[in-house]
Amino acid sequence: MKPILREWLAEMERSGMMKRISKEVDPIHELAGVGKKLEPQYGAFFEHVRGSVIPVVTGLITSREAMARSMHMSYEELLQRFNDALNNPTPCKVLDQSQGPFAVKENILVGNQVDLGLLPACLHHEKDSARYLTAALCIVKDPETGIRNVCIHRHEIKDRNHLGALLLPRHTNQIFSKAESAGKPLEIALAISVHPSLLLSSQATTRLGVDEFEIGSTLLGEPIELVKCETVDLEVPVESEIIIEGKILPDVREDEGPFGEYPKTYGAKAPRHVIEVTAITYRNHPIYHTIIPATMEHLLLGGISREATMMQTIRQATPNVKKVHLTPASGCRYHVVIQLDQKHDGEAKNAIFAAFTSSTEVKHVVAVDTDIDIFDMQDVEWAISNRVQAARDIFIIPNAMGNKLDPSSRGGTSDKMGIDATIPMGDRRERFQKIHIDGIEDIDLENYL
Repeated sequence: MKPILREWLAEMERSGMMKRISKEVDPIHELAGVGKKLEPQYGAFFEHVRGSVIPVVTGLITSREAMARSMHMSYEELLQRFNDALNNPTPCKVLDQSQGPFAVKENILVGNQVDLGLLPACLHHEKDSARYLTAALCIVKDPETGIRNVCIHRHEIKDRNHLGALLLPRHTNQIFSKAESAGKPLEIALAISVHPSLLLSSQATTRLGVDEFEIGSTLLGEPIELVKCETVDLEVPVESEIIIEGKILPDVREDEGPFGEYPKTYGAKAPRHVIEVTAITYRNHPIYHTIIPATMEHLLLGGISREATMMQTIRQATPNVKKVHLTPASGCRYHVVIQLDQKHDGEAKNAIFAAFTSSTEVKHVVAVDTDIDIFDMQDVEWAISNRVQAARDIFIIPNAMGNKLDPSSRGGTSDKMGIDATIPMGDRRERFQKIHIDGIEDIDLENYL
């Protein structure tokens, strides 16, 4: 399938997953407030945003099922396809000018024409330092290999042609360090308002040197179509609504932040990277996408991809793992629940250790049996309360690498905790069996009320 955002928006409206807001809203707090109140039940399309002629959409994805539906799959099929895509990337298709015209180039601003003020960028939280771009795909190329890297970073609007950027110690930062060590800027393109499949692909946890767009090509079943930029040597999705081109400046750092992040706390102000914008291209009548931080849209984009990668890692430790869930309350980062059909003593603990190795951000892991619904935290808590003895089933790993956005961490160092809430292999299993009313699954209350 072709990843066309406008087709997904139309499907969301047909299915009642999105609300249109015709009243004018202020991009300073008000838009985020309305969007936050609507989620996770609905996405929102704001037709009139004060100070801009461009409408704003948020909440493209509010559930795992919606992400799968955007690609015409079930969630189980999506996880399987995503795992396959991680191991079998498909080259993209770069279109030349003769294959145009391209909608994303209907308007081209370069040089003095560049003005980030034309975008209806939002100020989301009360202590945020400025308006931010929160849903832009960040596209760079490794200067040594020429291989693309795609991800999502937050970008603070500083003035008409400069952005601040938080580059965490991941691939974009590694690639930029190569350019900076040579005294050169790193070219960058930001693609705003793309199909959910491209957002998800950008979050794939892979080694450096894997093009996330190629993962997306396998996920979608056909090559993603790209077109060359105007002022930088990069390619961007043809179906983007807005493209920002520029370069990350070497040896330049300016204060960026604070900014409300996925743990529902603020990331602190600190000296960070600066992007100088060289061009903006966009469709006629474009749509601008903002991700409201810490909403389900934000959390699931990282959570779904991490769950798929984590499943692969845990399966190497035990083939008996059935499901993995990164919980929304932990930002889909810190807490993991693993469901497995344990066959051997110690198997649950091996699965827990594997979950820790799959991501430095994971803090707490709970392993449960197949009779526990890992998406129902009451059921998970029931397992902890009825199947765990602390001295036997809880273990702690002190002073491991964590995440600096975790306010309880010590400069990014965290203690990790594993909880084995599975039934002990040597015990009589009937002692741990949940009560059950025979035939309850077949009762339809409409026949009684």
